[in-house]
Amino acid sequence: MKTPSGIELHPAIQAGGTIEALRKAAITCRACPLWKNATQTVFGEGPSRATLMFVGEQPGDQEDLAGHPFVGPAGQLLTRAMAAAGIPREQVYVTNAVKHFKFELRGKRRLHKKPIDAEITACYAWLKREIQVVAPSLLIALGATAVRSLLGRATPVMANRGKLQEYAPDMSLLITVHPSFLLRVPEQEKDNEYRQFVTDLKLARRFLRST
Repeated sequence: MKTPSGIELHPAIQAGGTIEALRKAAITCRACPLWKNATQTVFGEGPSRATLMFVGEQPGDQEDLAGHPFVGPAGQLLTRAMAAAGIPREQVYVTNAVKHFKFELRGKRRLHKKPIDAEITACYAWLKREIQVVAPSLLIALGATAVRSLLGRATPVMANRGKLQEYAPDMSLLITVHPSFLLRVPEQEKDNEYRQFVTDLKLARRFLRST
């Protein structure tokens, strides 16, 4: 669909006003070339009115095959850290800044490749609509790509992690590391980095809706 001035509208803008409508529309998104090699679009999941929204980078190999976000090793670690911080995963919405798996082949292995700015920008319309529909009280940006997408600019993660800041009216932002970072750090640093990650997540607990 085009505007009266001939500008092509992003499919996220044309989609309906529910997460299910957005998920369905995203299946055929061709806003960047990543769809060509990915198995499928991996959209966000969780309660449509969650007070917490976790934003990661992109689906990984297992997410691409399963069609669900944060189900691989990093996702399992995130779920464990959420539990340690007192945050039930079933009460939060989880998604990624980029909805297709970007990788390079090494033999039969598909190795993660970081999205470039153009790919992050092309996918931002989907993330923006997710935020509008879910309307969380707190966005948790997991890693540099999520921060780049949400803020529109590169922002150091380590210098800004663990600090609550205003993102929009009635919406805050918390920056922390991506759980995949914890999988890559040297073995002797893993316990300390995990504890720090859980400490960051505990700041989000106050935003959970009372049940």
